[in-house]
Amino acid sequence: MEIESTTTRRSDARLRGADLGDAPTRERVARSILELGPSTAATLAERLDLTPAAVRRHLDHLSEEGAVEAREPRVYGTRGRGRPAKVFALTESGRDRFDQQYDDLAVQALRYLAETGGDEAVLAFARRRVAVLETRYREIAEQRPDVEPSVALAEALTQSGYAASVRESPIGQQLCQQHCPVSHVAHEFPQLCEAETEVISRVLGRHVQRLATIAHGDGVCTTCIPQVPSPAPATRG
Repeated sequence: MEIESTTTRRSDARLRGADLGDAPTRERVARSILELGPSTAATLAERLDLTPAAVRRHLDHLSEEGAVEAREPRVYGTRGRGRPAKVFALTESGRDRFDQQYDDLAVQALRYLAETGGDEAVLAFARRRVAVLETRYREIAEQRPDVEPSVALAEALTQSGYAASVRESPIGQQLCQQHCPVSHVAHEFPQLCEAETEVISRVLGRHVQRLATIAHGDGVCTTCIPQVPSPAPATRG
């Protein structure tokens, strides 16, 4: 019995050692999903230069911890043949692993503001908070006038901790924010998301539409930037 117990303890120790050794790579997998959004195992393997089997092992471990979850991919346009591979997205618990700029104190402060000043006071605060995005956008646009406005805005958002990027879509572009430093607070106070959308629309000079937000459980904050129609050619009278 003693021999069996000793063998079991040694086996458990080896497993714990292997688990600790895998931790840095597992962190890379989680951070890649954080920065680039929900991803398939194959995409993660290629991005991180790992074998698909290794990625799936890390994803299984992260799933058991409740840090990631498998989801059906969003399909824009016509769905092709066959069942698309599932994507893995960070859960709220998974996002808690990474630095959050706001905590319970921020929620309590906004609750007090809402109680004493109403929803308009919260929205005014939210607008003031995101005003820095316009400043950063203007700085980037002035320094690099050749940069596309949506790309300059994505850079301004990234500087503010949103890990943003721009993707082409059939009807224009999509502004994707892979991380939201205020997601926990915005879940209770959507005025924060509303103020961000207002800024995006204002700096780009066109109406935009939020398709998804991390605060409401989506893997990525996605904003549709519709293509501006080209002016019709003048007709001769």
